[in-house]
Amino acid sequence: MRALTWQGRRDVQVTDVPDPTIQEPTDAIIEVTSTAICGSDLHLYEVLGPYLAPGDVLGHETMGVVQEVGAGVTHIKPGDRVVVPFNISCGSCWMCSRGLYAQCETTQVTEQGKGASLFGYTSLYGSVPGGQAQYLRVPQAHFGPIPVPDGVADERVLYLSDILPTAWQGVAYADVPEGGTLAIWGLGPVGQLAARVARHLGVERVIGVDVVPERLALAAAQGFETIDMSQVDDVAEAVIDMTDGRGADGTLEAVGMEAHGSPRAKLAHAAVGLLPDKIADPMMDKMAVDRLDALHTAIKACRRGGTVSISGVYGGELDPMPMMEMFDRGLQLRMGQCHVKRWIDDILPVALADGDPLGLESLATHRVPLEEAAHMYEVFQKKEDGCLKVVLKP
Repeated sequence: MRALTWQGRRDVQVTDVPDPTIQEPTDAIIEVTSTAICGSDLHLYEVLGPYLAPGDVLGHETMGVVQEVGAGVTHIKPGDRVVVPFNISCGSCWMCSRGLYAQCETTQVTEQGKGASLFGYTSLYGSVPGGQAQYLRVPQAHFGPIPVPDGVADERVLYLSDILPTAWQGVAYADVPEGGTLAIWGLGPVGQLAARVARHLGVERVIGVDVVPERLALAAAQGFETIDMSQVDDVAEAVIDMTDGRGADGTLEAVGMEAHGSPRAKLAHAAVGLLPDKIADPMMDKMAVDRLDALHTAIKACRRGGTVSISGVYGGELDPMPMMEMFDRGLQLRMGQCHVKRWIDDILPVALADGDPLGLESLATHRVPLEEAAHMYEVFQKKEDGCLKVVLKP
């Protein structure tokens, strides 16, 4: 089959790889009908190369049609349309029984000290082949895949795999009270969806922060207030001024480890990325730092007693944090990989509602064949051509 494979830093290629097969009774094989490039895939393109090997198949936002199931899979059958959550969870272990599916003890990558395995996301998370391919083997398919009805456009449900529940969890974690304000850092796909989810859940005021004109314009067109980082001297102060001098009740950081405005950390990322893997691996794991400008600003813009919700992906171990300020102001922090299936029962009726209330079918800016995936990684990484979201068609 054809699949998008990692070959080196900023080098991904669509190549021929072996077709997947059933390996365990709880496996399924799906034929991929749509798969997306996620913002966190760009971390693989740039920063996390030391944890990848040439030929690794990328991609963790995937849906398709079931082709084959193992003997232990009964809730789906060949011919069913399914969306595949990006984290691989058993549904029955101690963590899963508490809704902490991203920490599944059955698929935890304990040798790396990490949580549940993820599709297409480095040796840190199990080196499981991803879904930017014609076919995908789905482990733990007795629990994970989400059946979706026929007759609904792929893009109405594709984002159930990751970015929509990630946005939903981010808003839920921000814990904005009635009449309150949510400020969102990063108006990429997760940030855009988080703003729409917040409005759906009754948050009265949403402020979006970004620097990319197209992303700011899209949020403004949806009726949200925006702050262009390039037009203000101090973003946190701008948010505080907009909220009666207190700050936002909740802030949601949807940027992650490669935030703008952190030149020294960017230089460190680049330097480690050029080292041989045997040297870079332990440095990344034990000595890494993130580009924290967005997170620090989200912390400073949150009111006393408020909540900072972190959806952006981070990988540092030595990150400096303003602990005195956080403690003095009584802030709460909530974060982590999204527990996808924890939110699906709430999200699915909204995703399928008449009129597409969250604008899911119009979110993607680029829809291209899988064969063009390598070019679209570059376009997305450079934020060229107004690129917000890329959907690939195998």
